[in-house]
Amino acid sequence: MNPTISNDRLEDPEVDLLEILLHDYGFDYRMSSVDWLRQKISDRVASEQLQTVKGLREKIFHDEGCRQRLLRSLTLDASAMFYEPAFYKAFRAGVVPLLRTYPFVRIWHVGCSTGQEVYSMAILLEEEGIYDRCRLYATDIDETALKQSRDAVFPLAAMQEYTANYVRAGGIAAFSEYYTASYDNAIFRPSLKRNLVVAQHNLASDGPFNEFQAIICRGVLPTLGPGIQTRAHDLFRQSLVRLGFLCLGETEALGNNGGRSAYEPFSTGGIYRRIY
Repeated sequence: MNPTISNDRLEDPEVDLLEILLHDYGFDYRMSSVDWLRQKISDRVASEQLQTVKGLREKIFHDEGCRQRLLRSLTLDASAMFYEPAFYKAFRAGVVPLLRTYPFVRIWHVGCSTGQEVYSMAILLEEEGIYDRCRLYATDIDETALKQSRDAVFPLAAMQEYTANYVRAGGIAAFSEYYTASYDNAIFRPSLKRNLVVAQHNLASDGPFNEFQAIICRGVLPTLGPGIQTRAHDLFRQSLVRLGFLCLGETEALGNNGGRSAYEPFSTGGIYRRIY
């Protein structure tokens, strides 16, 4: 364990769980809220039908599925359509007009989780009339989450929240036009998948795989260890065209990574432009 990271309010078995996630997947939750972590870990203990955190620790040592379920339980909180609406509003107003100048546009959604973000972008690009000239790449390390991304089926109970986000993000249609209600689920239009590629990718170990006009990585980098953050930024610079856009979370910054000078702030919503 890194002695410079303060985990003194966490019990050793809880710290061990976080260390395993960092070692195996590159996700670093050691600086997250202790109360939030405790609740998440407690929920996972119950979901795995165990009695103690020590029991969970023992299980994840031997069960890859259990490790991925723990990781997924920590990464799904920000999975909402049009999450942080100001980002989508700024992307629509500032980035889309420049994307129109390209004959073909590739956009990489890093850490797409269960896909709400990428379908939000597909809707935005459809409304702006350029989706047919775009290809969206949605990647994550969790194959179970990726399956949900491919299915485009989300809880019907979430549609009220998603609709409110969509309106605040500058949506120009009735959000209900994009999905069909079926029992407790909302099934989104198959046409939204037509230019979507969903694939597994690990920022801690995998390399570049295409050239992109925009890379969207919102809420992922703060969960990564410093070394993997640096690796991720190197990967983004290798993958992003000159004058392409790097989109981070609203409260995220480029930090002190070695390529910080390669970008300049472009607009609100955490959007940066690569200048060289």
